[in-house]
Amino acid sequence: MQLRLWFLMQAAAAAVTTSALMANYHAIPLSNTDSKHFDAIIVLGTPTQDDGTPSPEQRERVEEGVREFKAGVAQELIMTGGAAHNSFVEGESMKKLAGSEGVPAENVIVEGKAQDTIQNIYYSDQVLETHHWHTVEVVSSPSHLPRAALILAHWKGLNWTTHAAKWPPEYSQEKIEVTFTREATYCWTLTHDGFKRSDFLPGT
Repeated sequence: MQLRLWFLMQAAAAAVTTSALMANYHAIPLSNTDSKHFDAIIVLGTPTQDDGTPSPEQRERVEEGVREFKAGVAQELIMTGGAAHNSFVEGESMKKLAGSEGVPAENVIVEGKAQDTIQNIYYSDQVLETHHWHTVEVVSSPSHLPRAALILAHWKGLNWTTHAAKWPPEYSQEKIEVTFTREATYCWTLTHDGFKRSDFLPGT
């Protein structure tokens, strides 16, 4: 009887913790503007497969960025991501895929140095400054958007919104739920403890 009670108490504690994580996660603002049209669309990178072809999440992010481009949300695409996890530059792979979807090469800018999400925004902001652009839509996987939003909030002169790509049909519901939980845990730490000091993140 005592063992059963202990298990029930542990389950209740886990449920409360998960509820708090998710409440915090879903409370993160995903935009600082009501605009529907932007100077550029930033598509956040994620690794290619080992042979250099787009991974499922990379494919879905790019295809969503292309849909937004074709819908007239912005006239420029920034594909951001370096060779962070293998020898293939994410931005180059993403540009190639966008080209195969009919986006003219002159409308796609590759940012090929970023090694993580903070650097994605940092180096993309340098591209924006070069072109005197101040408004962006940021496309990424659904679970990634709150963390991206926490990072974007450090750029005070930028008007931004986030936009979710679709989940790859190859992903199981269990994989998606695990990914959301991992990101919610990460965001809990960031909202309560803040970001570590970084040369790539203003205000840290």
